[in-house]
Amino acid sequence: MSGHGTRITIATPAGDVSGVWTLQAGAETALVVAHGAGAGMDHPFMVGFCDALAGLGVATLRFNFAYMEAGRKLPDRAPRAIPVWAAAFAEARRRAAGLPLWAGGKSFGGRMASMAVAEGAMAPTGLVFLGYPLHPAGKPEKVRDEHLYGLTLPMLFLQGTRDTLATPELLEGVVSRLPTAALEWQEGADHSFAVKGLKRTPCEIGAGLAVPAARFLGAGRP
Repeated sequence: MSGHGTRITIATPAGDVSGVWTLQAGAETALVVAHGAGAGMDHPFMVGFCDALAGLGVATLRFNFAYMEAGRKLPDRAPRAIPVWAAAFAEARRRAAGLPLWAGGKSFGGRMASMAVAEGAMAPTGLVFLGYPLHPAGKPEKVRDEHLYGLTLPMLFLQGTRDTLATPELLEGVVSRLPTAALEWQEGADHSFAVKGLKRTPCEIGAGLAVPAARFLGAGRP
């Protein structure tokens, strides 16, 4: 699924990766969006989310990590993924023409964004997490939260109540310790934001998350 936008090539320390830059007239802000571990930037969820944001006044750049670009299944570790994130963010900065520029992503992509900020590799206006992977499935004792407590920028956690990678009680505890963070639960949604008994395509699911995201970014058209 290709969606709207202009396909571009982004030079990164891990090699060239693909991206799609979407900018409509009157955009008020911009968001760089990274994909999850198992699906690339052209997954219908990603396309639906970014295309819907375009209609709400948010320019977007979605991109592939190097492993996805090369057709590998195993996600890159942080030392390789973070420089790619930083390169994509810099590319968006060049194209955004002074718009406020945010960063975020689905699961792995969002976590890598937060780690990039924690390491000083990029400085977005804030972060948007689409299903933050707080811990591996079935392993709530292995919480991935330590780097978050040093972040002082605005953060939005959009999370499903049935997400097996973020036990609700644990995530609420983490967010309560982050004074600049907001948490919005998607009732009945799993890690892919699918809800039992509610028939929606991945594209429609992604588009549905654009409204709360745009609201947090200070955009959104009546």
